[in-house]
Amino acid sequence: MEDQILFSQYNLKDITLANRIVMAPMTRSRSDNDEKVATELTAEYYAQRATAGLIISEGTFVSPQGIGYINVPSIYTPQQVEAWKIVTNAVHEKGGKIFAQIWHVGAISHPNLLNGKLPMAPSAVNPNTQAFTGNGFEDTVTPKAMTKEDIQQTIQDFKKAAENALEAGFDGVELHAANGYLFHQFFSKTTNLRTDEYGGSIENRARFLFETLDALKEVISYNKVGVRLNPTLHKVLGATMDEESIPTFEYIVNKLNDYDLAYLHLTEPFAPIDDLPFAIKEVAKHFRPLYKGTLMINKSFDKEKAIKVLEDGDADLVSFGVPFIANPDLVERFKQNAELNEAVSSTFYTPGPKGYTDYPFLNQ
Repeated sequence: MEDQILFSQYNLKDITLANRIVMAPMTRSRSDNDEKVATELTAEYYAQRATAGLIISEGTFVSPQGIGYINVPSIYTPQQVEAWKIVTNAVHEKGGKIFAQIWHVGAISHPNLLNGKLPMAPSAVNPNTQAFTGNGFEDTVTPKAMTKEDIQQTIQDFKKAAENALEAGFDGVELHAANGYLFHQFFSKTTNLRTDEYGGSIENRARFLFETLDALKEVISYNKVGVRLNPTLHKVLGATMDEESIPTFEYIVNKLNDYDLAYLHLTEPFAPIDDLPFAIKEVAKHFRPLYKGTLMINKSFDKEKAIKVLEDGDADLVSFGVPFIANPDLVERFKQNAELNEAVSSTFYTPGPKGYTDYPFLNQ
């Protein structure tokens, strides 16, 4: 019964997870409505996958200024909160648990998504990538460097988003501090050129994250808060690795021990890193000795790799992305060693049920 560890219950603070299999946050672009609300179709999608030990929702924007993609649900208006209640109720009725990933993209946006305003970022550095707007993919622009007032307002936006998530019935929230978005832009020396208390030293570049966490404490218990980081992101969405990248994340992970979080969610390398002198090949193995709480790991795991990382003690939970898109009953398929449906990438971000709620279950 070598796979028993994968299906064993896990105590996530005061939440009992049915297994160690987590559905990773994945943008699916199904909120094709002016209000940017989740829909009944969204509820069906997540409810289908409620046998996961934990679902982490797609990133949901904390403010109009945080938007970076079209057709993504948000969590800053009363309408959006009410819509998410349909989703959380559907998941809970199936016995599932669900956290909301709360998100601000920073520079990875475009004025066409922001009513003509410039995106905001730590510094006026164009990430030189593309944003997906109503006109399709458009080149990013040089963002507005955030003032201290902008930073404080954004912290309040995250605080309100966490409060809204609890009102909407989520079991907790995950701060999206990974993958080149706003928090990550503060972490990186290539995107953070500030000379005030939010730039320069490692401690200063991490300050925005910890001030946000400090603010969240006023509205939500830390045992309902997760943080997602991507320590080996390289040349993606503007953030580039350098000699301080890993020390920066080591500092962040060590300091997170001071917060009694639900979990830390790390990502293994997105792409080959053999030619990168500053990178580490095994993220979970590197950071496990540093972090004393629940550690979740992500990126291209299958059942066998998940069992190994759990048995080795390098992680407590494993999150799966694409396999959950194509397999609403992924947990059962793992239990039966059944063949997995293959995901169709051309429907990852298209409107409607096709490639979203129409993948077959085993019993179909």
